[in-house]
Amino acid sequence: MERFAGYRDSLGRAGLPFLPELVVHGDGKCEGGMAGVDTLMSLAEPPTAIFCYNDMTALGALRKLYLRRISVPEDVSLVGFDDLFLASYMQPPLTTLRQPCRLMGRLAMESLLKLISGESSSQVINVPAELIVRESTAPPRRR
Repeated sequence: MERFAGYRDSLGRAGLPFLPELVVHGDGKCEGGMAGVDTLMSLAEPPTAIFCYNDMTALGALRKLYLRRISVPEDVSLVGFDDLFLASYMQPPLTTLRQPCRLMGRLAMESLLKLISGESSSQVINVPAELIVRESTAPPRRR
């Protein structure tokens, strides 16, 4: 839910409308990315960029774009989330968001220890993600 909220917030900050037809809910797996590309590319005005829920979804999306002979990033930019080890080995290497996993683990452990000791731990913790720009993104082309 937080990734979706971040998407909506970013659209608002950029002054862009939220278009529900551009949101395809998947399963977080390669197959979901492939199905999502079919849905999005079948629209009357298909997108020039796709932001995937995670890198596994992006892997499937990249495969389907290739099968449809849609070039990344020339025709469609593609972005994942998680910066899995394979993201830099994809062709083209995947632009993605990296989460601070070590920090997240430490904060989770601190929260758990507070709960075990009887302290309240209902705070919301937000951690920054880092954009890792690789070769799967380019400036949007003019229509």
